[in-house]
Amino acid sequence: MEIDKEELLARLAGRPFRLIREAAGETGVEAYVIGGYVRDIFLNRPSKDIDVVAVGSGIELAKAVARKFGKRAVLSVFRNFGTAQVKADGMELEFVGARKESYSHDSRKPVVENGTLEDDQNRRDFTINALALCLNEARFGELVDPFGGLEDMENLTIRTPLDPDITFSDDPLRMMRAVRFATQLGFFIAPDTFDAIIRNRERIAIISKERIIDELNKIVLSPRPSVGFELLDKSGLLPLIFPELSALKGVETREGIGHKDNFAHTLMVLDRLAKTSDDLWLRWSALLHDIAKPATKRFDPRLGWTFHNHNFIGEKMIPGIFRKMKLPLNEKMKYVQKMVSLHMRPIALSDDEVTDSAIRRLLFDAGNDIDDLMKLCEADITSKNPDKVRRFLANFRLVREKLAQIEEKDRVRNFQPPVSGEEIMQVFGLAPCREVGAIKSSIKDAILDGVIPNEREAAWQYMLAKAEAMGLKPVNPAG
Repeated sequence: MEIDKEELLARLAGRPFRLIREAAGETGVEAYVIGGYVRDIFLNRPSKDIDVVAVGSGIELAKAVARKFGKRAVLSVFRNFGTAQVKADGMELEFVGARKESYSHDSRKPVVENGTLEDDQNRRDFTINALALCLNEARFGELVDPFGGLEDMENLTIRTPLDPDITFSDDPLRMMRAVRFATQLGFFIAPDTFDAIIRNRERIAIISKERIIDELNKIVLSPRPSVGFELLDKSGLLPLIFPELSALKGVETREGIGHKDNFAHTLMVLDRLAKTSDDLWLRWSALLHDIAKPATKRFDPRLGWTFHNHNFIGEKMIPGIFRKMKLPLNEKMKYVQKMVSLHMRPIALSDDEVTDSAIRRLLFDAGNDIDDLMKLCEADITSKNPDKVRRFLANFRLVREKLAQIEEKDRVRNFQPPVSGEEIMQVFGLAPCREVGAIKSSIKDAILDGVIPNEREAAWQYMLAKAEAMGLKPVNPAG
């Protein structure tokens, strides 16, 4: 892989690189831009994060660069790590002194010593991330590629610079990074590198859940996330980091009747959804939508394989999965729970006559997430029968049309009953009690079932009639 010298210099023509070149000359250090930024130049990918390695003090070089940027620059120094960061002109510049590392068996935190550029490139995870471009005046733009990283990019290959067993044993997170880069870039992991991941997979146990989920989220957000999950499965990492997803694998047959491989189905749904949405949490909803199928799988001689209530059981499993994997236990988790719980509803509607009542209830339960839910459900149609797919998608179009019509007519998305619980208590002289909840719930159901319109006067009259049937008399009819 080659890039025109003028084009390469054009990518280094920005103010940050000019100031680094000047500062390197004044401080007398060798300076190189290294790693992902260089890789992305050759892959023609946008990148704002610039890693600079100095053969000497990275902190002193960062200070000199920050002074040249002036008051707009924000300098942060991390002496314990020997690094510094400069934020300026909308970019982040990370500075570190060239170093060599050694590891103990029970930690991915290395013992660090000052080193040469060669030492620094040796410690890099992959050949494509070990490329360096000199930023000194005399050699500005000169490429240092000791491991054939350019050739590996041309061959779409992920490979470690040194012995992969040592690379992955030293820092097992690199196994996740190998899978992530292969997924993001559409590359292949070299056979000897992949075999080393298999051999070292148990080492992932020393990596924090936070680090693992960061890589997993990047895989989920990739153009074809299935690539990453298939690699995690083949390497043996998946059951170690995500056993619930791994449990979806496999097909069981009884009396000549089998069910589909729910792992393969889940990845197909995730890939299909990735074509229509780049929302991380909607993609997680696709990944988890059938997560309870192993727990709910039953064989009925009359019906075949069933997974009754897997959506509701899945909804209950999600907090435990999120907690264990260090995913957020906030509204993001609740959103995923809602998607998993409701994902069967539009599918059931599309297979039957679509009633206004069912549409109102779906709108009410899904609220502002109804469009996301429909995307998930459309992605969930993975049948190999083209006629079945066409029929379901045609019915989904009908569901979408009905959703729009009902929403415009009845305004039930996120609605609250026109009569509040406080008003019910005031009219009938009640304290908070079961009867108040029952009246309010019956008003809501009457609106959703189309018995009365979503209007205050109709709801008020319905409240009076319902209360009378319950033996309640108003003490303050006007409210």
